[in-house]
Amino acid sequence: MKLTHQEISRHNNQESCWVAIHGAVYDVTEFLAEHPGGAAVILRCAGNDATEDFDSVHVRELLSEALPQAALQGYIDAAELDKLKERSAEMNEKQSKLGNDSLPPLRTLINLHDFERIAQRLPATTWAYYSSGADDEITKRNNTLAYQKISLRPRILRKIPTVNTNTEILGYPTTLPVYISPVGLAKLAHPEGECALAAAAGQEELVQVLANGSSMPIEQVMKRRTSLNQPVFQQIYVNKDIQKSVDFVRRAEKAGASAIWITVDSPVVGKREMDERLNLKVTATDNTTGGQGVAKIMASSISPFIDWEILTWLRQLTDLPVVIKGIQCVEDAVLAYQHGVQGIVLSNHGGRSQDTAQSPLLTLLEIRKFAPHLIESKMQIFIDGGIRRGTDVLKAIALGANAVGLGRPFLFSLSGYGEKGVRRMIEILRQEIEMNMVFLGASSLAELKPEMVNTSRLEKHLIGSVKL
Repeated sequence: MKLTHQEISRHNNQESCWVAIHGAVYDVTEFLAEHPGGAAVILRCAGNDATEDFDSVHVRELLSEALPQAALQGYIDAAELDKLKERSAEMNEKQSKLGNDSLPPLRTLINLHDFERIAQRLPATTWAYYSSGADDEITKRNNTLAYQKISLRPRILRKIPTVNTNTEILGYPTTLPVYISPVGLAKLAHPEGECALAAAAGQEELVQVLANGSSMPIEQVMKRRTSLNQPVFQQIYVNKDIQKSVDFVRRAEKAGASAIWITVDSPVVGKREMDERLNLKVTATDNTTGGQGVAKIMASSISPFIDWEILTWLRQLTDLPVVIKGIQCVEDAVLAYQHGVQGIVLSNHGGRSQDTAQSPLLTLLEIRKFAPHLIESKMQIFIDGGIRRGTDVLKAIALGANAVGLGRPFLFSLSGYGEKGVRRMIEILRQEIEMNMVFLGASSLAELKPEMVNTSRLEKHLIGSVKL
């Protein structure tokens, strides 16, 4: 059935919502309440062409999975679609996308901060979602400042002909003690999204943790690996509908995920004001829905009603290694160890959840002081948040971390450049790590010791006693 742009444009509200995607017209009225991203995201395209918005986050195959056949109302031909697009352009001024022709050559980018500056040319809502922290962003800033408060203590006159940065994460080899943290909606940065991250991780022999809110299905991400042995770990948030989480884990297992990383530091979503302020402009055509930040919309399905028993539930569901992400104090690190997880991530969600929460590096110092047996145990300790330099990586490893995760830098390097940008970022980080290992007098990661760093400026923030 052929439809005109006038027919489609009449269905522009919550009671009757149609959208055109790649020339097909769908009635998504019933789907509004079920959309994981919230109704407002769809309603802003009500009665219009939603192809650009859809493609910026999803892959085309998702349509057949998410919508019943009955939702298809017909098709719109090219001439009518052009008219619909013209109408959409008049109603909503489109934000310009980052253009490849305006990007500086990759060889001119020499540190991770350069990628962040380039990424600021992304659409404002995308930049706000990627970069924003909670409230006054104190925790976001302190995550980085914590590394700057630690000084290196290099050893001289040590013959270091080569350095070896190889290690293992959950038994899987990696050429750097660095992994790709779970970062959602990577397709907003580049059309290939998480698939480009997987390809780069394979070429550089790193580990990728795929976000629960990935804009690419895990099956497509797995196809972009460079070998069948390349590990991809799956992050999970526990859904309010527990059956959806059961299905999610089973799907990840079937696709070939090598571990499950359960994130627990955001039972509710932090107040990310930059994200929310920009999205206040995004309201429904009929003004029945107020604007919400992308983060709040994306996390609306997360269950706040979980406790340590969720690990028992997960262990009954899968035999894959389990890592708990979001440890923010030594007491919970000990509890995680007692619950038998294979790894923990010291993380405050990149400063995106509770503002003024302590930095993960300070939590690592707590573990060294009050529960050093955890560092010597089989449970691996990972850390993320605020890492931007090779020296940051080495400080974390010297203090007992097994590997570090980076999130935002991978999104920033993906922006505009795709896989090549990610590989250039990894190359820069690798060079910084190798160079500074030589300066420190360490030929391997195992030779990085606590005495190679001075933590006195950060240790003064440790509390006097902890009851374990």
